[in-house]
Amino acid sequence: MSTASRPFHILGICGSLRRLSFNLMALKAAGEVMPEGMQLSIASIRDIPMFDGEPQDTPASVQTLHAQVMAADGVLFASPEYNWTMSGALKNAIDWLSRCEPQPFAGKAVAILSATTGPLGGARSQNDLRKVMVAMEAYGFNRPEVFIGNAASKFDAAGALTDEATRKVLTQQQAGFHTLLRTLRQGAA
Repeated sequence: MSTASRPFHILGICGSLRRLSFNLMALKAAGEVMPEGMQLSIASIRDIPMFDGEPQDTPASVQTLHAQVMAADGVLFASPEYNWTMSGALKNAIDWLSRCEPQPFAGKAVAILSATTGPLGGARSQNDLRKVMVAMEAYGFNRPEVFIGNAASKFDAAGALTDEATRKVLTQQQAGFHTLLRTLRQGAA
């Protein structure tokens, strides 16, 4: 299979550690609406220890995540909003990865979505995550933005997305992300 026809592998990273997280539900819903030629797998950041800057071997959980990000064509973050910013767990994972060689976000396409139980849908957390991705030299996909506010009313008990307006904007985001990925692949050829 030629590089041009190879499907785009998207790595989903959920910033919430909750097993029944609305952000994880949203990430799965985004995978369901991805256009043909995109495939989502979801990584875990649950076992990543706190970064402390001490000289040490890179933990196995960080090595695994590093390899997953390196192998992906793009990264889709699902970022909860805790105290007006991204979760500590997500920032911690990014801090670890930023110390790896090679730094895996440089030149990588990234997109962000967020889900919160409040009305704003994570806009503030996305702003902070976008700034961090600029520092990581990632190619950020900007619009449409996906802010899923009042998330408890948009998913059923099994975690399926039930809100059609949210499904529509997720579909638009993934179609646009696919276009960015194709553009970056063509530029690399």
